[in-house]
Amino acid sequence: MGAPDFENRGVPHGGLWVDRYHIDSMEIAWKHQLFNRATFDLFGRRAPFGGGYILAAGLAIALDFASTFSFDADEIAFLKSLNRYDAGFLAWLGRFRFSGDIEAIPEGTIAYANEPLLRVTAPFPEALALEAGLLHAIGISSTIATKAARIVQAADGRAVSEFALRRAHHPWLTTRSAVIGGFSSTSNLDAARDLSIPASGTIPHALVTAFASEREAFTAVANTFQSYTLLLDTYDVERATDIAIEVAKEAFVSRGHRLEAVRLDSGDLVAQAKSVRAKLNRGGQHDTKIVASGDLDEWSISTLISSGAPIDGFGVGGRLIVPGEVSDEEPSSIGAVYKLVWLEGAVEPARMKLSAEKQTWPGKKQIFRLPGWAGDVISADDESGPGHSTPLLVPVMRSGAITPDARPTFRIVCLRARANLAAMPSRFGALENPKRYEVSYSAQLRALRDRARLSIFED
Repeated sequence: MGAPDFENRGVPHGGLWVDRYHIDSMEIAWKHQLFNRATFDLFGRRAPFGGGYILAAGLAIALDFASTFSFDADEIAFLKSLNRYDAGFLAWLGRFRFSGDIEAIPEGTIAYANEPLLRVTAPFPEALALEAGLLHAIGISSTIATKAARIVQAADGRAVSEFALRRAHHPWLTTRSAVIGGFSSTSNLDAARDLSIPASGTIPHALVTAFASEREAFTAVANTFQSYTLLLDTYDVERATDIAIEVAKEAFVSRGHRLEAVRLDSGDLVAQAKSVRAKLNRGGQHDTKIVASGDLDEWSISTLISSGAPIDGFGVGGRLIVPGEVSDEEPSSIGAVYKLVWLEGAVEPARMKLSAEKQTWPGKKQIFRLPGWAGDVISADDESGPGHSTPLLVPVMRSGAITPDARPTFRIVCLRARANLAAMPSRFGALENPKRYEVSYSAQLRALRDRARLSIFED
């Protein structure tokens, strides 16, 4: 069986289906021999459209992407043309293949906010490389599937046809349209190459949490690139700013490398930006810019500017492609994210993010569904789970190869979805004001979270 025709299907394909910060982070990891096996969770932060559930979808697309992810000669040539990456690193990319394991909730299964829809375990750079393609496949598919289920529910037995071709989103078209509208750059390297526009980016939270300390992570970034950007909100913005200034001074004196910008991604952006600007100025970093991101749209950016926040630029993603989203109470997407939760070989392998409103749960997990829709229990993956419960995450890839039962026929997926939706009690699937479905965490997982939280500030 040959590789899927990604271009005609409009799904992720090729090594440049990444943001620039993924390639940057992979080089940092390669340079510092950060090849520990890492586990990432992909989950939705919320149930969309004011509803109470997520209908999991897109797994077949995600598996096609992961099993074929590689860099061809043209993609390596493009990366080389950026005059940014080490020749040895580019040679390593040319041999890149995903060799890891994936567990996932089968397509057509009902899931809930903050439950892992997919779990990736692989050497850190490999797992990190899949982020954008997996989020695209699972996040968009699950959002649309959930929306369709709600529409069919509202139709009350009447047939519904799909006429979305002329309205469907595609990342390449999104970038192109954004630049026509006045955007100056993109984090999407595939679109940057094809459209000959600047590529921009920072670093992900995963790179910060992968190192033993925030200082070590910042130093690795500063030592790798002549001009770099640091992300400040992984743990504590005030503390991170102080560390960033110290690292920037050291890197400039020893290597001539310059801190181009810092990024704020959560919390009170107005207060944080003012505090960070004052600290940067006092520390002699007057030319360092402040960039803000985190579910921004025209309304939130206007508010930031009118509030006098000293922000020099913005990164806009999710709400660019979801124009209907007007409130956090009724979001128009599942808010899919991909977070590092475990790093083998580390003194404390459990990894988590502590930033305001975006904390994550560490550890390798399993989800157990109790009979009679009595609730779900998220546990450590080595726990047996409550009696008579059903584990939801199943193996779909082993050592880079798709497992035999991971891709059932499309008809089976549709039948599974129909059965799940029919079985779900109406109080949880109501179109308006659904009853909250109970999702709890095991005592073992809670203890792991507390231990991981304490370890973060021990350095």
